[in-house]
Amino acid sequence: MDFLTNIDWVLTAACFGIGIVVGLTGMGGGALMTPVLVLFFNIPPLTAVSSDLVAAAVMKPVGSAVHMRHGTVNMQLVKWLCVGSIPAAFSGVFILKALGHSENLDRNIKIALGVALLLAASGLIFRAYTRLVQRARKRDGSMPPEDKSRPDVVVRPLPTLIVGAIGGLVVGMTSVGSGSLIIIALMYLYPKLKASNLVGTDLVQAVPLVAAAALAHIFFGDFQLSLTTSLLIGSVPGVFLGAQLSSKAPGGLVRRALAFVLLASALKLLNVPNGTTGIILVVALLVAPLLWMVIRKRHGFPALAGTRLREMKAEEEAAARAAESVSS
Repeated sequence: MDFLTNIDWVLTAACFGIGIVVGLTGMGGGALMTPVLVLFFNIPPLTAVSSDLVAAAVMKPVGSAVHMRHGTVNMQLVKWLCVGSIPAAFSGVFILKALGHSENLDRNIKIALGVALLLAASGLIFRAYTRLVQRARKRDGSMPPEDKSRPDVVVRPLPTLIVGAIGGLVVGMTSVGSGSLIIIALMYLYPKLKASNLVGTDLVQAVPLVAAAALAHIFFGDFQLSLTTSLLIGSVPGVFLGAQLSSKAPGGLVRRALAFVLLASALKLLNVPNGTTGIILVVALLVAPLLWMVIRKRHGFPALAGTRLREMKAEEEAAARAAESVSS
């Protein structure tokens, strides 16, 4: 009973909702969890980062094990990412300590977290645009059919190590980036990497990265067992439920909402005045959908997205017509 009385059930309920979003999108764990802890539950930033990382270290191996069984992991990429990310994650914690103490430390963590959230929101938008372009190329027949016998992607050690180091540093300081920033960098470095391998590789490399960051925060951060327990009790069933719903829910809509929330959280953490924040968010809310409609039209899609099944059928028909015109 003493164990149960130490659990913050309101926080657990919030983590359950965040877990659903993570299960739906595969992104947003640290990017949502830490800002919620800081902004809505008034938890000190260092404590929030420390406890969130330890909770993530418990959850990350679950998804990675699935991809390992399915063979969708490029272990050479994982190796070079970890060479850079593991020592950088430890360094991130020491940098936090060197930046100051008490209020100065909290302020510095908030700034670092705000910048990381802006990068994560930008990464979500870039990822959505890249997927739209790929769908358009596949529909038009300009993307060559997948060659299942093609050799593995040629690993570029130095750039991959640098990506790991930068990602590890950001994760160690903010808990954000293992599932958002690094995957965007991998998309840029290895454009031929299949989507399943991209996600699988990112998940597996995140396991030792988050574990290293969590270990450093246990020893040198402000880890609290009761807080981490509340996170796990809420987020684990939430992630499971979100994963079950992922095939039915409009993932694109969820990701756009996630990007908006990340933007709002970043502005708040960066102490942007409320009036300016309101203007930015209203402009984003009004302009972004119109801009996305224009982009969809430019790539030959309806301005308003229909159901995924209907769009896939239309793309298949368009690809078939393109193949017939080429053959004739």
